[in-house]
Amino acid sequence: MVGASVAAHLARRGVSATLVDRRGAGEETSSGNAGLIEASRMLPIGFPRKARYIIRHALGLSPQSNYHWSALPGLLPFLLRYWASSRPDRLDASARALRPLLAAAPDEHAALAAEAGSQRLIRPAGLLQVFRTEEGFAETGADRRFADEFGVPYEILDRDAALALEPHLRPVFRRALSWPRTENCPDPGALTKSYAALFEKSGGVFVRGDARTLHAYAGGWRVETEAGPVDAKQAVIALGPWSMDVAARFGVRVPFAVKRGYHVHLAPEGNATLGRGVLDYDGGFALLPMDRGMRITTGVEFARRDAPPTPVQLQRALPFAHELFPLGRTIDDKPWMGSRPAIADSLPVIGRAPGQSTLWLAFGHAHLGFTLGPPTGRLLAEMMLGEKPFVDPTPFRADRF
Repeated sequence: MVGASVAAHLARRGVSATLVDRRGAGEETSSGNAGLIEASRMLPIGFPRKARYIIRHALGLSPQSNYHWSALPGLLPFLLRYWASSRPDRLDASARALRPLLAAAPDEHAALAAEAGSQRLIRPAGLLQVFRTEEGFAETGADRRFADEFGVPYEILDRDAALALEPHLRPVFRRALSWPRTENCPDPGALTKSYAALFEKSGGVFVRGDARTLHAYAGGWRVETEAGPVDAKQAVIALGPWSMDVAARFGVRVPFAVKRGYHVHLAPEGNATLGRGVLDYDGGFALLPMDRGMRITTGVEFARRDAPPTPVQLQRALPFAHELFPLGRTIDDKPWMGSRPAIADSLPVIGRAPGQSTLWLAFGHAHLGFTLGPPTGRLLAEMMLGEKPFVDPTPFRADRF
């Protein structure tokens, strides 16, 4: 989503650009997310700070997380930075830095979707958070205070009011929060592809190739593709979880890791429907109505990016999902797995690579890459072309560490 959005914004401004992907656009991490455009996201998802929560995660008792013991030594420096950056004041600072991009996301998506003819794929349906415990609801207090400060609407609902919105949910929860400014996409991969198609319609060229072959060449940059070498005066690294495979070779040093996640589609039973995404806070999963069926997505797995899948979080979440909503047969042959590219302070890297005049970066959006693709594309295109950035890019500098 981020790469296709950057490319689309450059081509719309008349820049001659080539988008390189080893697969089709939107066939990796961007295809498997929850399909939410989260203008109502408040605080980033931080590392637990309370001892009892850390113990629950460490013992594998929390459905929100999983980890591989073998990966922890390599991940420890990142996790320590992530824990430090999740201190309430630092998380608040990151949220304030992200707010202008998040607030712009619905309009930026709408503009690209209108030009791409993919408006059907964006539904202003909202998000419903349900809470099985009062403790879970209480933990959203900081988010609600932040929303109050920035004028982001939400509504606290009792169980009956939530069931009036979504009558096919089962009453296994106590209360809910409704976030009306969250938009739903029933096919995230298709929306990403539509932005890539808009890029080509605007004069851009899409070629298959391994972007990790990027190297300096004759005063510019070269990448090897199936169509032969592609040369350019400037290059953008927007490779999601593979970004640091390339960026590190050019001196980029940021505390980076991947947060793996899973999804599976199930058919609803009978005539059961959902009008919006539902996040089961205590169950640690989201339930989304997709073109393919009901998608269940998980929280975070810390593991090596390329390690074999271990979808234990889905196994933990599915009983909760069946309690919450009438689900039938599993549609997918096997669970999908993807990796979210994350920076320890929960802010993406957007801007020029340190020490490089013609190399640009756009990665590390963690849980918000699908939401922030279009505003990131606009911001980076403005920076590359010397236009006035529509938001302050300073918090997203790669050299902030």
